[in-house]
Amino acid sequence: MISASQRKSIIIQYLVWHFFDLPKEILKAWKNFLLFNLNYFSVFLLLKTFFSHWRKYQWSYGRGFDLKIYLETFFSNFVSRILGAIIRSFLIVIGLLVELFIFLAGLFVFVFWLFLPFLIIASLVIS
Repeated sequence: MISASQRKSIIIQYLVWHFFDLPKEILKAWKNFLLFNLNYFSVFLLLKTFFSHWRKYQWSYGRGFDLKIYLETFFSNFVSRILGAIIRSFLIVIGLLVELFIFLAGLFVFVFWLFLPFLIIASLVIS
């Protein structure tokens, strides 16, 4: 017994594969690359901990109150937080730039795949 997919012509099977089946797979792979990049650069975690201490470098105020030690500790902790924010902002920007590159590359691959049969036909007609 011949199944319905075997009764279709090979051209119809190719067109279904090229324009329906494989674009779904390309979109899945594109989505996976985008999600991997966000996870690799930990963009959301970096945004959540934006003003946290850099490498958890944090100084204790100690017991009692000494104005000199209090101010020194306050500014040391402040510098640690600012340093953490600066480095995290660079990592977030780099991660988003790579995300933009992956998005544009995926868009190029997807559009190129859809227009590939027309490009092949056009090149055969021109040559």
